[in-house]
Order: sequence, then C-alpha cells, then structure tokens
Amino acid sequence: MNEVVRPKRLVIVALGGNALIKPGQRGTTEEHEENARETAEHLWGLVDHGHNLIITHGNGPQVGDIMLRNEMAREKVPPNPLDVCVAESEGTIGYYLQQALLNKLRREHNKRFVVTVITQVLVDEQDPAFKKPNKPVGPFYTEEQAKELMAQNPKWAMVEDSGRGWRRVVPSPVPKEIVQRYMIRDSAKRGHIVIAVGGGGIPIARDRNGDYVGVEAVIDKDLASSNLACELDADLFIMLTPIEKVCLNFNTPEQEEIDVMTVEEADMHLKGGEFAPGSMAPKIQAAIEYITTCNREVIITSSDKLQEAIDGKTGTRIIPTY
Repeated sequence: MNEVVRPKRLVIVALGGNALIKPGQRGTTEEHEENARETAEHLWGLVDHGHNLIITHGNGPQVGDIMLRNEMAREKVPPNPLDVCVAESEGTIGYYLQQALLNKLRREHNKRFVVTVITQVLVDEQDPAFKKPNKPVGPFYTEEQAKELMAQNPKWAMVEDSGRGWRRVVPSPVPKEIVQRYMIRDSAKRGHIVIAVGGGGIPIARDRNGDYVGVEAVIDKDLASSNLACELDADLFIMLTPIEKVCLNFNTPEQEEIDVMTVEEADMHLKGGEFAPGSMAPKIQAAIEYITTCNREVIITSSDKLQEAIDGKTGTRIIPTY
C-alpha cells in the first residue's frame, strides 16, 4: 500500500519580545547571537517535521537602541526617521535569526534555506491613531530634555511615562496590507524558512500620487502577524510570550491559567479589560482576527514550551466555536 502523503502545513510563529533580549541583558551582539541560537532550537521541531515556516518578531529594545544612537550622534550624523529605524532593526534581527537557523540546518544536514524579507506594511493615514499618538518608543529623558527635543522636532509628541521619565509617543495604526505577502508565501511554500514582518513591519502609506512613503509610526507585531496569517490562509498561528499560558487575573492571588478558550470567550475577556494593553491584549485581538477569518486555532505559549504546546500538553489554545 502506498504511504499517504500529508500536505505540508503553513505555520506562522510570532516571537515575543524576549526572544532576542532577555530581562537583565544589555542587548550585546553576543547576547543576541546566543538567544537566536536558543530560539532556533525551540523552532527546530517545526522545521524537522517539514512544515512551511514563517517567523515574525518584535523589535522594541532594538529599535529603542537605534533611536538612542540617533540622538547621541545627531550632531555628527543626520538622524534617521522612525520608519528607517524599523527597517534597520528588521535587517539586524533578521541577520541574527537567519544565521542561527542556517547553522542549525547545517548541523542537522537539512538543505533548506533561510531568507529575511524587509517587510513594508500599508497603513491608513486617516487611522485615528495618528490623531492621538500613544505608543512609547525610544529612550527616557528628563522633562527639560523632552521640551528641548519637542522644540527641535515640532512634530514630536512626548509624555511622562509612569514616573520613569519622558518618552516620545508615536501612532500605532492598524495594519491594512503586507506589501510583500505573496513573496513571503511563495518562498515559504517552496520550503524556505522566511523571517518577515519584523517589529510589525515598516509603516508606509500612499501619497497623493499613489506612491509609497514611510510614516512616523509603529505597528503592533502580533496584529501585523495576524494580518499576514489571514492573507496567506495559514494553517496554524502561534504567538510566543514570556509566559507558558494565558492567564485571567494575571499577577493576582486569583490568577487562573487558561488551557482552552473559544474565540467568543476570548472576545468577552478582551472587551472586559481582562488583558493588559500593549501586552496580552493585542495577542488576543490578533488571535480573534485570525480565527474569525480562517476558522483555525491559535496557540499562545512560551518559547521553551513550544513543542509541548503543539503536542497539546501545555500552552493556551484559542479555538473556533465548539
């Protein structure tokens, strides 16, 4: 009897912010390289099983460092706008991950390739986020420094951040379209491991002539990853976080880990304010959008528990209606 050949699944994995810089680390090249090697080991089960794999990732600490270097060297080197900083972080982080994965593939005698796609993401300049920037980016400043920077950069908005100092805030618009989505899909379906949508992708809009132009904004990585998963009709969408399972009443004596919840339950908890903005809330929102579009489940777990979560032994599964 002929063996049944199962079609390869298209899997999108969104790496959490701790994938390349862990708490307490400075973000040195050596730390990035070691953390990338560890991440490659966590992802290996998906590669070894032959799945078509797309990896997305955050860039918060890295783009913050780039912006700090911009400020410190602005008297000698012209600073870059935020969209260019995001592009720089995509290339740098992509390099760390790409090299770690290529080395793992070589050691395992696996002849697949890895490619990093510098990804542009279209947003709507009429998005309400542009009227009320609220996403903190970059380093902390004193109030005096913040006022001086706002005087030098009239388009900047800066706010006091929880008693820790002043920070720049920028819009975080909803991602509308991943420009390179079909290139990403075709590369993945040919068996290449694709690293894309880094830091949510480079935010761009269309000018009055229809040309693409960069905009001063950041895009949530999980929402952009969900957009990609929906557009490509991915078979599985995984989001990796510092914690093993999604929790209700997080960090309280009533904390409750969730093994499985339906998309309706996820939506109810999200609307009830159960999940923290800028942390778990966008992940739950991203899961809801993917499930609503593709009618497939989402897994949320930590990097070190990835294979166990895929095997159904841990993690949180968000599923379509029973």
